[in-house]
Amino acid sequence: QVQLVESGGGLVQAGDSLRLSCAASGRTLSNYAMGWFRQVPGKEREFVAAINRSSGTTYYADSVKGRFTISRDNAKNTVFLQMNSLKPEDTAAYYCAANSAGFGILISTRYSNWGQGTQVTVSS
Repeated sequence: QVQLVESGGGLVQAGDSLRLSCAASGRTLSNYAMGWFRQVPGKEREFVAAINRSSGTTYYADSVKGRFTISRDNAKNTVFLQMNSLKPEDTAAYYCAANSAGFGILISTRYSNWGQGTQVTVSS
């Protein structure tokens, strides 16, 4: 099993940037497609971004396209989410997750391993 630990969350103002990191241990991340999801209390977990395990193709929710960038550094066993031009509606707990199947990477139920989450709060 791969263990995931997110970091980099915090309180920022609208328009600011944050970079979230997801460090993996236990298994090599290159074997997994990786995703970022977010959740606010009372709502379902929402897809944010994903990157596949081979070609590095990336996918984004429409709400973050053009502002967020997912990337991976397999040598460091780490996945990143660069978040620019943050908006108050981006406020949520952000989770990284690992998908060993390689398909369905936009769907949270296809991910078998999750981090504990990191809180991002954007003030207006």
